[in-house]
Amino acid sequence: MKIKINQIIIACLLLFTIQLANAQNARFATQGTIEFEKRVNMYALIKQEIKKYPNSSYYPRMFEEYQKTQPQFKTLKSVLTFSKDQTLFKPEEVNLAQSNNYWGDYPAAQQNNTILTNTAAGTSTSQKKVYEETYLVKDSTRKINWKITNEMRNIAGYDCRRANAVIMDSIYVVAFYTEEIPVSGGPESFTGLPGMILGVALPYEHTTWFATAVTDQPVTDDKMKVPTKGKPLNATQLMTTLKAALKDWGDYAKEYLKAFAL
Repeated sequence: MKIKINQIIIACLLLFTIQLANAQNARFATQGTIEFEKRVNMYALIKQEIKKYPNSSYYPRMFEEYQKTQPQFKTLKSVLTFSKDQTLFKPEEVNLAQSNNYWGDYPAAQQNNTILTNTAAGTSTSQKKVYEETYLVKDSTRKINWKITNEMRNIAGYDCRRANAVIMDSIYVVAFYTEEIPVSGGPESFTGLPGMILGVALPYEHTTWFATAVTDQPVTDDKMKVPTKGKPLNATQLMTTLKAALKDWGDYAKEYLKAFAL
């Protein structure tokens, strides 16, 4: 019996030693690129919009035509470059033919922002395209009151922990971050967690951003260029400008403001 107990103790010690060695050899990426895929459930968004007009026969017909030619999910790609305490989020160009339909310019189904974030200083410079206008928004990063949970999920090969929050008073956010990339960044303007955000879901907005690949590699300064084109504003001034431009848009204005403010 004593021999068996000693064998169990030795086995446990060996297992602990192996786990400790693996932890010590784990590589924590501080520079590299992350490829993100944004997916928007267009059918759900359009159904949500149609409900606002219960007596309309026009919108249901347009939706039927849309379903014949367009997939349920619209997919957009972007790249986040990160280096120490800076991140640069940049969408890929979209083929204009993909937007050539009635709901093609729906703002929630676009990627309008190129964002350089300084995670150490808590500041960001965002180049925002709002139809024919381009704005350069310089301000502090959005303060998000995250609530970290024990739920885990593997994304692009990284173990990520879930965190929840509400932004802009009503938008529920689910995020997954990894401490294996010790940079407090993420796609779009989602930041503020103790590690890189590799997944974001807005359940009631029918939209997600998830990393599909992470490349751990050195990043030179020329890859982190600050956006310079656009009319300079801060976040408050941008919202004032947009509200004035959309004052006659009724219910549409709320959805457009929400999309452009992300």
